[in-house]
Amino acid sequence: MGSVEADIVIQAMSFRYPGSSVDALENVSLEIYPGSVTAILGPNGSGKTTLLHLLLGLLTPTRGKILVKGKDQHDLSRRELSREIGLVAQEDDFSFDLPVLEYVLMGRAPYLKLLQLPDDRDYELAVQALAQLGIGDMAHRSVTTLSGGERQLVTFARVLVQQPSILLLDEPTSHLDLPNTHQILQLVKAMSRQGKTMIFTTHDPNSIPGVASSVILMRAGRVIAAGPSGDMLSEELLSQTYGVEIEVHRSDQRTFVAVRDQSTYSAR
Repeated sequence: MGSVEADIVIQAMSFRYPGSSVDALENVSLEIYPGSVTAILGPNGSGKTTLLHLLLGLLTPTRGKILVKGKDQHDLSRRELSREIGLVAQEDDFSFDLPVLEYVLMGRAPYLKLLQLPDDRDYELAVQALAQLGIGDMAHRSVTTLSGGERQLVTFARVLVQQPSILLLDEPTSHLDLPNTHQILQLVKAMSRQGKTMIFTTHDPNSIPGVASSVILMRAGRVIAAGPSGDMLSEELLSQTYGVEIEVHRSDQRTFVAVRDQSTYSAR
């Protein structure tokens, strides 16, 4: 990438959960650059979510280190890291009867002092985020009344209000129907065009073409390969990643990935 400094550099990182006898992630080294869209692709249990939680600072590497904007992650306070990296989780907590606008305002926490209330500027940013996602009319609805697709959009709005330069999305389309899936993936592309660095996990290779510029292939806590999406979506690499025979169909309009022999497929 020439002289461009990577937003995230992972150096020989491994991680083991307490009490486990094996590493959940083993010897991972990666670089992710500003404005890119990176898909972390692999079957369930491959370590994708663990990797996101390490990037977010929720977990600490057992070995190796993570650099964020050229700084060792451990040298950044929780507040500083939250200003750089935001997470759209698979399942957020919507059990509290909060209006959508108040929920979105929670994204301003890294900028507020203890017991400080949001000011007019914070509210303005929250309203703008909802409008940007086309859900401004939900501002006064309770989050407990939202559908799955609406919840995902509202969570996205909360992270936008956080104003991080790096956005992590954990399986952002896993519970969505086709229209909402399309909307979320288009949002990922739009955020990238605005200069945000986007990283999303997925177990579905068909969510990647036309969205991700780079792909990280993972299996059993290891990175199988990483590189441009066109190179990574090959039959050989995907078969290695999923442990079944994969076929890739390409045309001028689209790329479609499928299991070659359905009888060999087992849910993972």
